[in-house]
Amino acid sequence: MISLTLTEIAAATGGTLYLDRSALTESDRVAGSVHTDSREIVPGAIFVAKPGEFTDGHLFAPTALERGAALLIVERVLDLPVAQLIVPDSVTALGDLATEVVARVRGLGRLKIVGVTGSNGKTTTKNLIRAVLERVGPTIAARASFNNEVGAPLTMLELTEETRFLVAEMGASGVGEIARLVAMARPDIGIVLKVGLAHAGEFGGIESTVRAKTEMVTDLLSTDVAVLNADDPRVTGMAEHTAARVAWFGIDSPLVAPGTGGVRATDVHASAAGTTFVLHLADGSHRPVSFKVLGEHHVMNALAAASACEILGVAIDDIVDALESVQTAERWRMEVMGGRDGVTIINDAYNASPDSMTAALKTLAQIATPGQRTIAVLGEMSELGELAGEEHDRIGLLAVRLNISQVVVVGAAARRMHISTINEGSWDGESVFADTPDDAFELLHNTVKPGDLILVKSSNSAGLRFLGDRLGELFS
Repeated sequence: MISLTLTEIAAATGGTLYLDRSALTESDRVAGSVHTDSREIVPGAIFVAKPGEFTDGHLFAPTALERGAALLIVERVLDLPVAQLIVPDSVTALGDLATEVVARVRGLGRLKIVGVTGSNGKTTTKNLIRAVLERVGPTIAARASFNNEVGAPLTMLELTEETRFLVAEMGASGVGEIARLVAMARPDIGIVLKVGLAHAGEFGGIESTVRAKTEMVTDLLSTDVAVLNADDPRVTGMAEHTAARVAWFGIDSPLVAPGTGGVRATDVHASAAGTTFVLHLADGSHRPVSFKVLGEHHVMNALAAASACEILGVAIDDIVDALESVQTAERWRMEVMGGRDGVTIINDAYNASPDSMTAALKTLAQIATPGQRTIAVLGEMSELGELAGEEHDRIGLLAVRLNISQVVVVGAAARRMHISTINEGSWDGESVFADTPDDAFELLHNTVKPGDLILVKSSNSAGLRFLGDRLGELFS
């Protein structure tokens, strides 16, 4: 974080300083990192005691002090010899502090901010943009999926006076949440990737999801740019709700046809080694890309990243070189593992929505070589609300229609997918059910054959990412 006095931090958050038994005074400066996890505290850091669903961050304040915290942001005074900032709500204070830091760094005149949202692909796109912009100048981007009311401001607080680019991933589970993040760090470029059924249960339906994602562009200025997915009708409608210039990216839409100035891909070919395509930028330049991130659907994320980076002045050669340097999207996202006996594991079990599950299954079918056995190990897609039943049915049917050789459904919450697969299947045993990931591991341990291609896909809550890791180790 940039250096601020305790008085400045208190003013930014509306908090009250409590310095009894502290070695610091109001005029002393703090420039350490900011954390909500006491295990990440280093000397000089700020610890934000965040109340949680199952525990209370205030309980870990002594550990933060032992590890060298210089300041605690807390909701009540603690009997500890350290500077404390007392605030009504520590998460709100975290956001207020991030807003202040972003404003100060932006005021230096060098910082450009890219915001990324969408039902799927946020983390991949953020990582691709970072890979490009790091070649141009100091860049800050979220770790993992730091995209909510806590993770996003923690990322913003990593800014320094030297930072040229901030890539802010902005997620939401309800209307108004992206608007709050945009208010903390208004993007110069706001990207909307796709609107799908991810978190539809929490949003209350697809219409609410559209409203929430539109918040990325509604407050952009006329000098800003909204980068929109031309292939998604729900996203194209957002052009009517922004004052910003609109830049389109896509593959099939007339909005990105030759001569339109849209960023597009042609000659797309997917394989187990990745996807090749020709990238066409808005300025008319084009170049072939050998993209190692597995899955044709990730080409759209690459196009969004290329569009944003072109707007920021990066040349096509630098964009392509950076895209080609990225090996995987992120841990547990289309992560290729294994290799022994020709067995390949694709671990994509960090998140799952109907759209991402469909894309992953299509990739599994698409990249398999003739005669190669394909196995889909599938778990629950969470947070779908009343749509859960029919969407799990649809995925079961899709697996059969894609001619996936073997489906293994894991967990009671996904059992309906298994039933749908059985009902649609044309031979006995096409789908099997395992109660737990451990049961699935034992089943696969005993049935996987040399040369098999295995996809592991579920929402994070189902825990199949660890099953994927175990399989990857088994066949490494």
